[in-house]
Amino acid sequence: MINRTYLLYFIRSLRRSFALFASSVFVKYELQRGRVTPPVLFILVIIALWLVYETFQPSLHDPGALPRAVTARGDLAADEKNTIELFRKASPSVVYITSISVKRNLFSLNVYEIPQGTGSGFIWDRDGRIVTNYHVISDANRIEVTLADHTTYKAVLVGAAPDRDIAVLQISAPPKKLTPLTLGQSDNLIVGQKVFAIGNPFGLDQTLTTGIVSALGREITSVTGRTIHNVIQTDAAINPGNSGGPLLDSAGRLIGVNTAIYSPSGASSGVGFAVPVSEVNRVVPQVIRKGKVFRPGLGVSIANKKLNRDLNINGVLVIKVQPGSTADKAGLKGTQQVQGGIILGDIITAVNGIKIHDYNELRDELEKYIIGDAVKLEINRDEHVENIEVVLEAVD
Repeated sequence: MINRTYLLYFIRSLRRSFALFASSVFVKYELQRGRVTPPVLFILVIIALWLVYETFQPSLHDPGALPRAVTARGDLAADEKNTIELFRKASPSVVYITSISVKRNLFSLNVYEIPQGTGSGFIWDRDGRIVTNYHVISDANRIEVTLADHTTYKAVLVGAAPDRDIAVLQISAPPKKLTPLTLGQSDNLIVGQKVFAIGNPFGLDQTLTTGIVSALGREITSVTGRTIHNVIQTDAAINPGNSGGPLLDSAGRLIGVNTAIYSPSGASSGVGFAVPVSEVNRVVPQVIRKGKVFRPGLGVSIANKKLNRDLNINGVLVIKVQPGSTADKAGLKGTQQVQGGIILGDIITAVNGIKIHDYNELRDELEKYIIGDAVKLEINRDEHVENIEVVLEAVD
């Protein structure tokens, strides 16, 4: 069977060839009669060249073009089916968070609201509690939570743990619309296993990105300047707006809360971080119970880094001991101001044999214990090393 395209091309070429032949015969006839002037000859030559070009130049258009036949793909691969099912089950638990700031017009003094930022979160329980990052809502005057079905609710802040970049919100949605995520484990994660991030990057709701656990035991800095330990590193794309959303394992269980990306531009660069679920599951119940997190401490005020550095102190200088605290009962001494100068208080240099150089190290070491545990402090007092046992108490 002759191809339709080739047939059309042949007919078009035959037509152009006939026009070229007729033109050449006409030019020859006119030349013999001496009636062709040079300008007319030039025009006829141009027309002839154009006809030659058109004759041998294939057409780019085909009036008979039709859609190509579609080839059946067959069944989806097993891992594709797993990813689709994971997203189907988990996406109803992921929410879109809008933080709104109240501003006053400088000239009219009218108050108006503007969007402060957006982020993600997820449903913690059927009582309407939502978990997100603290930095997503920290500057908001009003917070709105949009569920997967696009219904929006006003949210109130239950409490937060800024040192862990975790916040808990409350919405008044019907329990039937609230599907909490299943909790997984973060203590037994393995580098290389698959992970899935669901969130609302750039305001695009219900976006799924996939990757692997790139590294474990990372450290990042929270909005308070405090170090968050044992953070999960992943190459799953975590863009602006993903913050506060869940990081899931291949079973669809929550293993972390996406909290940061490492990128100078703020766009995804293949290195994202998530607070591990073990920390989230420890912090969130405390926030729900009391609005904040209480940690084991000593009941003392300590010198800041600048003062420690100015005084060339290797350890943690105690500035004040709270009256009635366990540190007070144990005999720790604070710094005293006297006429003509100050008398330095105790300098904590170790906790249960672990050397301490600054406040972060002291707080991290104390958080390995629980409230009520007794720890042995090594202190430097009047250039003498002493050991004092102190029972840890609840501090915020």
